[in-house]
Amino acid sequence: MLKRLIPALLLFFFITNLSGQIPPGYYDPANGKTGEALLTALHNIIKGHNSVAYNTLYFHFQSTDAKPGNVVWDMYSDIPGGTPSYVFHYSSGEECGSYGGEGDCYNREHSWPNSWFGGEVYPMYSDMFHLYPTDGYVNNRRSNYAYAEVATATWTSSNGSKVGSCATPGYSGTVFEPIDAYKGDFARSYFYMSTRYYTEDTGWPGSAQTIGSQLKPWALAMMLQWSSTDPVSQKETDRNNAIYGIQNNRNPFIDHPEYANLIWGYPVGVEISPNATGSLKIFPNPAGDDCCLNLPPEVSASSLTLNILTVTGAKWQVPFSIARDRITLNLHDIPAGIYIVSLCSGENTRPYYGKLIRK
Repeated sequence: MLKRLIPALLLFFFITNLSGQIPPGYYDPANGKTGEALLTALHNIIKGHNSVAYNTLYFHFQSTDAKPGNVVWDMYSDIPGGTPSYVFHYSSGEECGSYGGEGDCYNREHSWPNSWFGGEVYPMYSDMFHLYPTDGYVNNRRSNYAYAEVATATWTSSNGSKVGSCATPGYSGTVFEPIDAYKGDFARSYFYMSTRYYTEDTGWPGSAQTIGSQLKPWALAMMLQWSSTDPVSQKETDRNNAIYGIQNNRNPFIDHPEYANLIWGYPVGVEISPNATGSLKIFPNPAGDDCCLNLPPEVSASSLTLNILTVTGAKWQVPFSIARDRITLNLHDIPAGIYIVSLCSGENTRPYYGKLIRK
C-alpha cells in the first residue's frame, strides 16, 4: 500500500509546485503589442480574478509574505542584508490591535490607499497585489500619502522609510518614501493596479498621485525609474506565484518587467536614454513658463514638427518661436510634471527626444 502511495504523493507535490508558475500561453494575447493595445490585452488577461475576503488576508500572508522562521516580511521594517530592529511572527497574536510605536503589531497595508478607489470596495479592497503586511504604526504614519522621494524628512522609521516634503519633480506635498530595496516592488504593484482596473475605475476619487486607476505624469515617470533601478527580486517572483494560486491572476510586470516601458515608455513603446544619439538639450530644465532648445542641424525650421508627450503618450501642442538656431517653447499651459519633447522635420528624418521637467 505504501509503495502505491509514494508515487501518488510525489505526483501531488510535483503538480502543487508547478501550480504557481506562468501557465503556457498565458501572455500570448499580449504578444507584439505596445501602448494602449498592450494595456488592454493585459487587462483582459488578469481581470475577473478570484476576490478573497478581506478578513482572510492574515491567513494568506503566511504563504505570500513570509521569511524563514514564520517571520512576517514587512517592507516597512525589513533591512535586506542586515538585521532589523524587530520582527513579527505569524500565528503569534501579533496582528493589530492597538499600537503606540514601531514594533507593537502588524496590519494590512493598502499600498494603493483604499480612499483612492472609494473605500471598502471589492475587488480592489482585498486585491493582494497591492496589499502587504506592514508595521501598524509605520502604516499609520504613511497614511494615504503618495509614494515619492523625500527632500526633508519629518519622520523616519527604523529601516529608513521616510515621511516628509516631496523632492520628486511635479509634486510638492507631503509624501512617503520606502527604502530603495523595495521601491521597484511598489512600482510594479502600481503598474498592476493601473492595468487590472483600467476602464473599471468609474467613480474612483483619485489622489495627488492618481487619476482614477492611472498614475499622474510625475508619478508614472518616477515609478518607471523605480522599477528600472530596483529590478524584480526572487521575493516578488515567489509572491506572484503564491498569489496566482489564490487569486488566479498574475502581476504581468513581475513576469515581464519590459511591459512597463512598452506601455508607458518615452514615447509609448520606446525607452529613450538621456544620452542617446538624437537627444535634445533643453534649458533651463526644470523649466518654468518657458524653455529653450537648439535646433539640430538635420532639422529644417520650415517643416518642423514639435510635440510634448506625457508618459502615457498624450500630446500637448505648445506655442514656440524660432530665432536662428534656437527654439523657445511657451509652457504656460502645461501642468507640472515630466514630459518628453519630440522634434523632427519631414517624413524621413529621425526624431530627436529630450526629457523636460515642468516645475
